[in-house]
Amino acid sequence: MFDNTSRRAFLKQSAVVGAAVLLRDGLATAQEAEPVWRDRIGLELYTVRDVMADDFEGVLAKVAQIGYKEVEPATGFNNMDAKAFRALLDRYGLSMPSTHTGYLSADDPEIERKLEALQVMGVRYTEIRPAGAPAQTQQRRQLEPGAYYDQGTGITHNAFKEAGAFGPYQPKVKLDAVKKRAAELNANGKIAHKFGMKLFVHNHTGEFEKLLDSDQTTYDVLLAETDPELVTMQLDIGWACIAGMDPVAMFRKNPGRYELWHIKDVFGLETVNKSLSPNERVSSMSLVPVGTGQIDYKPIFAQAKLAGLKHFVVEQDNAAAYGDSLAAVRVSYRNLRGML
Repeated sequence: MFDNTSRRAFLKQSAVVGAAVLLRDGLATAQEAEPVWRDRIGLELYTVRDVMADDFEGVLAKVAQIGYKEVEPATGFNNMDAKAFRALLDRYGLSMPSTHTGYLSADDPEIERKLEALQVMGVRYTEIRPAGAPAQTQQRRQLEPGAYYDQGTGITHNAFKEAGAFGPYQPKVKLDAVKKRAAELNANGKIAHKFGMKLFVHNHTGEFEKLLDSDQTTYDVLLAETDPELVTMQLDIGWACIAGMDPVAMFRKNPGRYELWHIKDVFGLETVNKSLSPNERVSSMSLVPVGTGQIDYKPIFAQAKLAGLKHFVVEQDNAAAYGDSLAAVRVSYRNLRGML
């Protein structure tokens, strides 16, 4: 028989044990829960820039209708102020955790006001150009829509007409230049951090070329020299694979550094001359809707936790060349849903 004191002690102990069991089970459930990114497939709006130019909101509505939940603008915010743009996103159930617009410059006297505007729009990751660096949109204004002039070859490409891959001109650089860039990223990252944001580093193929005076690559140095609390990597998996990189091996070497991904698919990886340098490989490739190329994304997504993945967006630079960029992003969405 229990006396009252023993009964109270027993009940108290039982409650503690029960709470511990509930806590343990709750933690286990949380650990087993599906990652948030799985149901938040995003789209880099650069993919549909050909049609957004004439009907920004209409295209945004169609993107949401396909099933995309997040967007990453690359050509500005439709001349809307922060509150109006946030309201537009909310109207279609979209969020914008990152922006890729070249909107910010380190020497802009209004940089903090602009960061506040990004904060209103829900941005958590952004870029800040080094002082004096021109925005990409400024560099393209004198070219026809979809066109890009390659300073290295003198060739003007057009992503609205060409299925073949082409990237930006990326001349080789020296170690000191990359270290300077890393220092600028850290300094500008401190500014962004005050507004709850991180800076990100986006890649093409040139970041994986050996430096002029070192066996390291730009990517190696930026990973080593940037503060993970201030700067993360936005790994463009398509360009990395073109360059001959193994994304999973990259995750293992630098776990947690790849919070953002660009998902693009490529045809030509299996037949490219492996002795070519990262930049030289590009001309052998075609960019295609996700799931129709030669990148196997299942083992890559299987290591998302190791990578530190928070958000990802589909991007097909030349979707318009397939005749209908919205149809292309619909194919990519459908195929991705089947993989995740």
